[in-house]
Amino acid sequence: MKRAALYMRVSTVDQHPETQLYDLQQMASQRGYEIVEQYTDRISGAKARRPGLDGLLRDARRGRFDVVLVWASDRIARSTKHFLEVLDELNRLNVEFVSFREQIDTGGPLGRAIVVIIGAIAELERSLIVERVRAGMRQAKLEGRHIGRKPLDLDHAAICGDRCCGQSLRQISRCYRIPTATVQRVLHEHAPTLEMSA
Repeated sequence: MKRAALYMRVSTVDQHPETQLYDLQQMASQRGYEIVEQYTDRISGAKARRPGLDGLLRDARRGRFDVVLVWASDRIARSTKHFLEVLDELNRLNVEFVSFREQIDTGGPLGRAIVVIIGAIAELERSLIVERVRAGMRQAKLEGRHIGRKPLDLDHAAICGDRCCGQSLRQISRCYRIPTATVQRVLHEHAPTLEMSA
């Protein structure tokens, strides 16, 4: 018997999730699922943080259930992009997704095909984002703008002087508030000079 989690969402406090709950309980009963958990959000679908959905995904990662039942796809996600992300994560966790209204069932052959298509769309979206970032970095380089963190403005002569006076790497590191590896790099760069002055 598959363990099922039910997810309901209503947009306002005045609305009641009981209608969704009744339909999902009926569907679970017809399919022979054991309902192990119920999650409810009384919040707009546009909100990024939703305690019920966050709890559902957290428990899915812990393997608490095998299938998620929702009344409609728009109950679980605030946008198509978010819906694809949720579905993609459930698929990676081997948790089936069943929608009452759209009759989407990722446990069957058609549902698995939908997951493959969704996965391909999500991968395409990630590739496009990466390409846009790379294009932006190329443009910035062409315009002579610096990319990444600004280089540290270090007083190399003072660091080398402190080392010649017998200070340890850790003491210099604390004094200039830089990692000991950075101190070592500066000293290594100036090694020939230090040897000549010794």
